[in-house]
Amino acid sequence: MEIDKSKSKDYYIIVIKFNLKGALLLKRTFQWVAAESRNQKHKMITYIKGVITFKTPTFIIVETGGIGYHINISLNTYVQIEKLEQVKILTHLQIKEDSHTLYGFADDSERHLFVQLISVSGIGPNTARIVLSSMNPDEVKAAILSENVVAFKQVKGVGPKTAKRIILDLKDKVLKESGDAPLTFSPQDNRSRDEALSALVALGFARIQVQKALNKILKEQPNVTNVEELIKLALKQLS
Repeated sequence: MEIDKSKSKDYYIIVIKFNLKGALLLKRTFQWVAAESRNQKHKMITYIKGVITFKTPTFIIVETGGIGYHINISLNTYVQIEKLEQVKILTHLQIKEDSHTLYGFADDSERHLFVQLISVSGIGPNTARIVLSSMNPDEVKAAILSENVVAFKQVKGVGPKTAKRIILDLKDKVLKESGDAPLTFSPQDNRSRDEALSALVALGFARIQVQKALNKILKEQPNVTNVEELIKLALKQLS
């Protein structure tokens, strides 16, 4: 670095001349610092453990140390913590110029998938949360691996282009993480579940309870794909 000083009446003008190598090194340093800053944002608060003082399907308030934290959640997480009074909820902190927003997750699998989803261009935190409310983490991964564009198009706020972008950007990552245990997914099973869900909600049942019942049925009896049979089995659990 070379510094030239030329004296004027009131002040010095300092001209700093960087050689090309120094400028490139400085640029790379700034880029690395910026990238590390972005990567560490969500790790500032990794979990919160406390009493649930307020609970809805979209957010909860957890009190700990005399402070109440507003934490946005997916329906998938809500189903898992619905009956809990105390919770240890994993979190992701989304930082913007005008807001700091917490998103909560019942397990690390959902949080990890959430972070992957918001890395896709066009997918913000709220859209990622809606994706994870429409499908559980295993269903999302299976839809990605099977390139099931229809499954993502059914999610509010996700169009055909965004659905394809999710699959394109995340398929290799999900495949690598799945290892030797590939996820299976049938588009017909998902459609049957959606149709049964719509029918039961139309009958007056709470959406959350219906989703919980259908998820339990499909987990215990994965071969059930007929809509009518799904509805009958769900009615037995809901009655």
